[in-house]
Amino acid sequence: MKTLLIILWSLLMLIANSAIATELKVKVRNIDVGRGGQVIVMVFGEAGFPKDHDQAVFYEARDSLQPVMEFVFEVNMEVLAIKVLHDENKDGTVTKNWTGIYPKEGLGFSNKQKIGLTGPPKYKYSKLSKEQFMGGLDISLLYP
Repeated sequence: MKTLLIILWSLLMLIANSAIATELKVKVRNIDVGRGGQVIVMVFGEAGFPKDHDQAVFYEARDSLQPVMEFVFEVNMEVLAIKVLHDENKDGTVTKNWTGIYPKEGLGFSNKQKIGLTGPPKYKYSKLSKEQFMGGLDISLLYP
């Protein structure tokens, strides 16, 4: 009976530890504060990345007042991808330049992914495992 209780207690502790949230720190660098607007950090699972902002699991927007800003989230995810937008006109979307294809505002992605000729980065290249994001992340915004 004692052995059974020890096994059950150990199993319960394993389950409880897997459900504990992990702190995700995202340091956003290279913010052009002269452009005004907001910096938005979005944390995604595979669904919706990177275009559908409504499917972001976490979303935080703050006025762009400093060239470096830190955002902290409590996540229960094993794998995730991050998109950072310098939303100059505060409309919550990526404003495109005259081509209608390329962004006019600053963007940054996890795993140092960038907008390319084929469009925005794919989830499979931007995703990070828990081990990769536990120590915190630096994402630099790139402007056109």
